[in-house]
Amino acid sequence: MLVKKGVSMAGELFATLRASETIVRDAIEYGKTAVLFGGNGTEREVSLNGGRAVLDALNANGVDVEAIDPKYDSLAVLNQFDRVFIMLHGRGGEDGTIQGYLETIGVAYTGSQVLGCAIAMDKVRSKQLWLAKGIATPRFIALSTENETDPSLLAASLTFPVIVKPANEGSSFGMSKVENADALAAALDMAAGFDNEILIEQWVQGAEYTVAILEDSALPVIQIETGNQFYDYAAKYQRDDTRYRCPCGLSPEQEQELKSLALQAFHSVAASGWARVDIMCDQSNQPYVIEVNTVPGMTGHSLVPKAAKAAGVEFNELVMRILDTSFGDEYIDTSVGAMCVGSGLASGF
Repeated sequence: MLVKKGVSMAGELFATLRASETIVRDAIEYGKTAVLFGGNGTEREVSLNGGRAVLDALNANGVDVEAIDPKYDSLAVLNQFDRVFIMLHGRGGEDGTIQGYLETIGVAYTGSQVLGCAIAMDKVRSKQLWLAKGIATPRFIALSTENETDPSLLAASLTFPVIVKPANEGSSFGMSKVENADALAAALDMAAGFDNEILIEQWVQGAEYTVAILEDSALPVIQIETGNQFYDYAAKYQRDDTRYRCPCGLSPEQEQELKSLALQAFHSVAASGWARVDIMCDQSNQPYVIEVNTVPGMTGHSLVPKAAKAAGVEFNELVMRILDTSFGDEYIDTSVGAMCVGSGLASGF
């Protein structure tokens, strides 16, 4: 159950976010706000694009806001702010590191706290937790570059195709679809260039969906269609022919199933505030959770703004709602760990 300002709200709230449920604040209530974006990670360009859009929206809404880029600015300046809108992606921004720093200096921030960010960023541990909760996720094998692995022996235990990815990376960096044993070694090498932990995941042939979550509500589901092998960096940020279907083409019952599954996955990794949950459905329409993103993109190609717009929430209002998550006491989830259903699959092939 969700409690908002002491009012019980369930059922329909989880299906659709309504503009009338906005918490309205005067701009002065937010105090001095920093937008933290850029940084030194692999997702710097994506972070810069989204951060600038957020900065413009906050300025348009009258918030006293300033841009902070850790590549050039010392994090020590953050103790001069009342709250921080985190738009850093990947390691250092989405893995609990910056959240822990802000906790230490007593500055409020948007989105999930340290634990939720750390778990969600780690694809292997997220999947292990989902399996324990009975939440369906594709079969997988986790490897460490510290342990020598013979690709030919490993290939004998796999059912191709598979997808190989760094365990702690975003924006599809280091990911590749592997169709056969001959291509496995190169894929492992590429993933190892981004992380010393590697995830080999069973390929799910079917439709790809994403579910944005805001203020503990699931927004309209988006179906993603790309001409690439999978929804890679180019499909996400560079190509103009990637198709986003919203309405997603599912029946109301099927869409609600994906929303419920996304909320279960979101809660199980201790996420809060806002996020995006990626789901694949196989050819029999069995859904599998792929990952939870606790600092989703906010660029012109990004999915959370698209889902919010479908729910009647324009970009500037969306940004304010995300900033509202920095207050932390308006939304109290009392259903964490509940409703964890699904057909989880054992790890390994």
